Amino acid sequence: MSVIDQLERKAEFQGVCLKGKALVLDFGSVISRSIFEKRLEVADKLGLPRDTFGWAGPTAPETDELWRDMLADKLTEREYWAEMAKDIGRRLGQDWEPLDYLNAARADDINDDIRPEIKNLIGRVKAAGAKVGVLSNELELFYGKKAMDSVGVLKEMDAMVDATHTKILKPDPRAYEKVLSLLNTPKSKAVFLDDQPRNVEGSLAYGMEAIYFDVRIPKAICDEAWDLLVRA
Repeated sequence: MSVIDQLERKAEFQGVCLKGKALVLDFGSVISRSIFEKRLEVADKLGLPRDTFGWAGPTAPETDELWRDMLADKLTEREYWAEMAKDIGRRLGQDWEPLDYLNAARADDINDDIRPEIKNLIGRVKAAGAKVGVLSNELELFYGKKAMDSVGVLKEMDAMVDATHTKILKPDPRAYEKVLSLLNTPKSKAVFLDDQPRNVEGSLAYGMEAIYFDVRIPKAICDEAWDLLVRA
C-alpha cells in the first residue's frame, strides 16, 4: 500500500481509535472466497456436470449431508475435506487429496480469491491502530507454502498461527491463546471471525468476542466485526 493510500485511510477513519485491540481471522472461506461459492465454475473447469457437484457446504447446508454431519461433530473438518477430494477425484478417475482439489479450484492468482470486503476491513482496522492476525487450522497444509507466500494481504498480518505447524486445532483454547499472545492483546479486546460454528463457540468460551462468518453475506459480517471492535 502506498503512503498516499495510508494517509487517505487514516483521514477517512480519523477519530476512531482501536489501539490495543485486535481482529483475528480464519483464512479459508473468511479471507479467501470459499470453494463452495465457486463450486459451479469449478465443475465447469473440471468438466463435471453441475448437477452432480453436490458439495455446497454453508451456501446450502440442506443439500450437503456430510457438511451437516461435520457441524454435528460426527467428523472433523479435515475429514470432510478429505471425503470431498476423494469423491471429486473419483469422478475424474484420479486419487485426490484436499490440496489437489484446492489447487484445481484456486484462481490462477490466489490474490484474486481474496474477499474485497475483508481487504477493506483489514485496512480500516489497521488504520485505526488495531492489530490483525490469522488463526488457521490448515493454512499451509491445504494451500501449500508457495501459494501462501504469494498472498499480498497476509504480508499485512501482525501474527499468523497455523495448526499445520503448531498441531493445535481450533477450538482448543490454546490456539486462541497463542495468537493473542503474539498480538499482545487481551482476549476481551479481540474479535474473531470463522466460518465454522464450533470454532466460533470455542472462541466465545475462551473469552473473545466472535462472529460466525456467513459466506452468503460477507459485507454485513465485516460491518458487524467493525462495530464490535469499536465497542470492545
